[in-house]
Amino acid sequence: MRTFMHGSAVWDVVCPQRPSRVAGLTMAGFRVRDLEGLQIVPHPAVTLLLEFGAGAPVLDCASRQQRGSLVAGPGLGSGGAVRARGENVECVQVRLSPVIARAVLGTSPADLDGAVVSLGDLWGREASRIREQLGDVPSWQDRFVLTDALLARRHEAGTPVDPEVSWAWHRIAVSRGLIRVDGLAAEVGWSRKRLWSRFRSQLGLPPKRAVKLVRFDHAAHRLVAGESAARVAADTGYADQSHLHRDVMEFTGATPAAVANEPFLAVDDIAWPAAEHPPRHTFPRELRPGRGPEVRPLPL
Repeated sequence: MRTFMHGSAVWDVVCPQRPSRVAGLTMAGFRVRDLEGLQIVPHPAVTLLLEFGAGAPVLDCASRQQRGSLVAGPGLGSGGAVRARGENVECVQVRLSPVIARAVLGTSPADLDGAVVSLGDLWGREASRIREQLGDVPSWQDRFVLTDALLARRHEAGTPVDPEVSWAWHRIAVSRGLIRVDGLAAEVGWSRKRLWSRFRSQLGLPPKRAVKLVRFDHAAHRLVAGESAARVAADTGYADQSHLHRDVMEFTGATPAAVANEPFLAVDDIAWPAAEHPPRHTFPRELRPGRGPEVRPLPL
């Protein structure tokens, strides 16, 4: 367990000792005594929050609140409209690649319709059983093993997305959003209309929005690492610094300088150490021959 300190934020953070059995699934454990007004910054993953502590996290989303274990689609927090708070919070946070989220959750991210959904509303009594089981096991590593086994079973029994949709998502992700989406349909041999429709219905956002979100996420983490906005804009595919500023404002409601100091982003190097546990994404082999350049494992 490591202690994360950033301004007034003090959290205990734990990482699994082993990567998940499911490609595209990562997780981290958090213990926070006082979570006050944390702004949620959009991320290109489906978020699954499994709480089990004495206190329950609360997400304030515009005019409504969501308490306890929850699920949210890619881009949670867009516009700076979502904040988290709570006392004595203990939880396992899971990030699901959109291409595996439908199988794991039992519903498409598109069915979430951009909202934060109670896990109890989605899984019924199973959500309560998971909470009890996580509270009963003696250690964080046991909790990770339990969570991974549960989600692996759901993934194996679930319905996968179309391989063409999976290919298109990975092409976007591996390029960090630096790809022309108009060429994706030709790569998989589908019409543009068919790919756009399937991508949206199975992953929860259209391809152009996915490109924009992935590019923003990469840029935001470089801002947190201390790089200048001008350098980040030049290196991450923005037309200029003003273009970066507009996208950051759209996704967070804040300036690049403010986003660079967000604890939600700063904790990533501890909670999601990609160098230690890189996501093991695979690509549909049947789509590779003659379908554009070979793609390497996803770096996100």
